[in-house]
Amino acid sequence: MKFHNLFVEPDLAIEQQAHHLIIGGRVQGVGFRPFVYRLAHRHGLRGWIRNAAGSVEIFVQGVPASLEKFEQELLMQAPPLAQPVLTQRTDALCQALDAFEIFPSNKNSSAQIHVPPDYFACDDCLREMQDPNNRRFRYPFINCTQCGPRYTLIRQLPYDRPATTMASFLMCRACHREYENPLDRRFHAEPIACPDCGPILNFVAPKHDAITDNISALSATVSALKMGKIVAVKGVGGYHLMCDARNDVAIARLRAHKPRPHKPLALLFPRRGADGLDAVRAVARLNTEEARMLRDPTCPIVLVKQREAALLCKQIAPGLNEIGVMLPYSPLHHLLLDDFGAPLIATSANVSGEPVLTDNAEVMARLQHVADAFLHHDRPIARPADDSVYRVIGEQARPLRLGRGMAPLELMLPHTLSQPVLAVGGHMKNTVALAWQNRVVVSPHIGDLDAPRSREVFEQVIEDLQSLYQVRARHILCDAHPGYASHRWAKQTGLPVTSVFHHHAHAAAVAGEFPDVDRWLMFTWDGVGLGADNTLWGGEALLGAPGQWQRFASLRPFRLPGGDKAGREPWRSGAALCWELGRAWKQCPEDSVLLRQAWERHLNCPITTAAGRLFDAAAALIGLNYRSSFEGQGPMMLEAICHDSAESLALPMARNAQGLWESDWAPLVALLLDQARTPANRAEIFHACLAQTLLDQARKARQEHGVNAIGFAGGVFQNRRLAETALALLRDDGFDVYLGRQLPSNDGAISYGQVIEYMSAKR
Repeated sequence: MKFHNLFVEPDLAIEQQAHHLIIGGRVQGVGFRPFVYRLAHRHGLRGWIRNAAGSVEIFVQGVPASLEKFEQELLMQAPPLAQPVLTQRTDALCQALDAFEIFPSNKNSSAQIHVPPDYFACDDCLREMQDPNNRRFRYPFINCTQCGPRYTLIRQLPYDRPATTMASFLMCRACHREYENPLDRRFHAEPIACPDCGPILNFVAPKHDAITDNISALSATVSALKMGKIVAVKGVGGYHLMCDARNDVAIARLRAHKPRPHKPLALLFPRRGADGLDAVRAVARLNTEEARMLRDPTCPIVLVKQREAALLCKQIAPGLNEIGVMLPYSPLHHLLLDDFGAPLIATSANVSGEPVLTDNAEVMARLQHVADAFLHHDRPIARPADDSVYRVIGEQARPLRLGRGMAPLELMLPHTLSQPVLAVGGHMKNTVALAWQNRVVVSPHIGDLDAPRSREVFEQVIEDLQSLYQVRARHILCDAHPGYASHRWAKQTGLPVTSVFHHHAHAAAVAGEFPDVDRWLMFTWDGVGLGADNTLWGGEALLGAPGQWQRFASLRPFRLPGGDKAGREPWRSGAALCWELGRAWKQCPEDSVLLRQAWERHLNCPITTAAGRLFDAAAALIGLNYRSSFEGQGPMMLEAICHDSAESLALPMARNAQGLWESDWAPLVALLLDQARTPANRAEIFHACLAQTLLDQARKARQEHGVNAIGFAGGVFQNRRLAETALALLRDDGFDVYLGRQLPSNDGAISYGQVIEYMSAKR
């Protein structure tokens, strides 16, 4: 396509030169080709640009001075969402060209794919959407080259409209003119649409005629929400279940029917004020980093402290003092929140633990007992992407879940792989990672692999990653636990499989983020994972580096009554600690006579060192939580009641029979059962003791091995009270302390850690 009116004639008296450029990085789906087109014309250059499989290819010729400026600005002035990298630059022969053009994509090029995540609605599009004189006024699918869906829209690459879920929407003449005009913001915006040719909303409710009209469907949805109804709303990466965040009855119904009796519910707030956060500040206390993260273009859920006088339903986060909040990121969300005028519950529309639902018919079939109405649209979602979740720990926002806007997460590896590998992660909070050459791509959060649908999405994401990036794995990495669904899947592929111990992967995930550190003491504290001695680890200190971890210290082991049941019934962990010490627990909520007999005979009572189970036990012994409806419920409640600083008890530490330093939790049991102390005081001392234990073990490692770099890995370090107390103690003692920034400390990082551990062991 040629636009001679833009072209500045070069000075033909100066000898022409030509260059052939390959630009990698994130250059597809971000308006990069239109930017290059305009840049070339501004400098009077001739040539062409085209998409390749994950990169762009540029041929450009003109006078040397103009070429030099072009190549500088190509990288320095790229569109905000682009991350261009010059991967190849060669001299070329000049050609008989009279303009700069955009050529059709080169589908035969070798793959260097970079798949863009889904983007927020940009300010330019929001202004148009709110302008009554604009043809896209109140259009819920407005987008441009700098915003809108990508990962959940793309079926294959190169990124062209026929390769997206917009393929069936034929552009109207007005949209086509914008798409073809290099001066327009929507020049080659592949999801371009308008009310005349794009996706349409569809409101469905029992005993009502379906409404297939954007304005009317939106109005019906807002009316239903104001009436206290629960509406399943289709968004970018899946459906949300929405209701009025101030309506106790609606929230109680949502919790009862989903069912989700206690797990916190996310809140979606309208943008208000100069920075958009006034509505959030009315109910929450924000620090600088939390405010920054809420305004981030990825628009994640951010955990923040709730104000005591906030006019929100107490059932949003029962037993906790934090709420998960986010700002609207899609045009539809902006319209809903502006019209509703108050915060909405926006929790994933799924059966708890499964991936978010994406299909119109499936969500109606599976959630008709939960939702009173449905707001669909007819743009297919290629694959699910749940919302990302962040928490500020140690003055920095850290991911708890990677999802929409953040994933697929692309990272560079510290070394080069000899063949492509696929890491299939753990069983809970599953992600998968595809790695080849010096690149690794971590998928969005998939979820727990107990349910059939979770395993279906797990397999879909595995296939999608390999298809999108045009890389086929030749080796599979999995967790060593044979009972994990991901482990079983790996064994059935017929490909070579390497098992990686759970806590080695945790440790390697943090080490992979900080490759300049040569030697670590890595604390891997979580629930449970299979250890190298075939027991259930979870309170370890590992010495060394990826591929060569050695167990240096641990927590005192105990037998876990009922095995996996203890994770759902924390009273079992509380009882086990008492039994280990020969103590009675008078407040035990269950008749435990038969269970104790099984425990004494070592029947279904695996040995564990898990710090996560200590937290469960503490919550039970204090009386906060005996049975959990979601993972981490007891520890979260335990942290929430902490307010003041506390002195720690000294936990004994000695070498055990295996030569490991072992910290003994025994003094904590008497503390936790001490009815003379308030629950808050007991919880505060408990956290302080475990933070001091981390320092004590680190000091031993420094004394014996000279190690000074400390890493925190595992889900326990999502606990801000513990992590920040330990960070301060260790740093005051001269240690360098590291906590992951790009990946969660929980099992969402296991797949990435498996890759780092495997490649390091192979060196």
